[in-house]
Amino acid sequence: QVQLVESGGGLVQPGGSLRLSCAASGKTISIYSMAWYRQAPGKQREGVASITSGGYTNYADSVKGRFAISRDNAKNTVYLQMNSLKPEDTAVYYCNNLLRDWPWGQGTQVTVSS
Repeated sequence: QVQLVESGGGLVQPGGSLRLSCAASGKTISIYSMAWYRQAPGKQREGVASITSGGYTNYADSVKGRFAISRDNAKNTVYLQMNSLKPEDTAVYYCNNLLRDWPWGQGTQVTVSS
């Protein structure tokens, strides 16, 4: 059974940066398209960024130009570099495959506030 563990969140001021990590175990993720999702209080979970097995990336309009998704298949890990953070980026961030059909991890809280 695949297990996803997100880390790297925290409290950051507007304009700051964070780098999130998603470590997978129980399955080799290199052949899968992976994605980062986020859920803010009272809102539905939404896709933020995705990356194919070949490294092609796609971003939600709200984060385009500020976030960058990457993967290290040797480490079975997916990353999300977040720059120029805004208060509206505050959410719990999760990773999963693009079909969202693996068990969700606990997520990592990102809070952007002065």
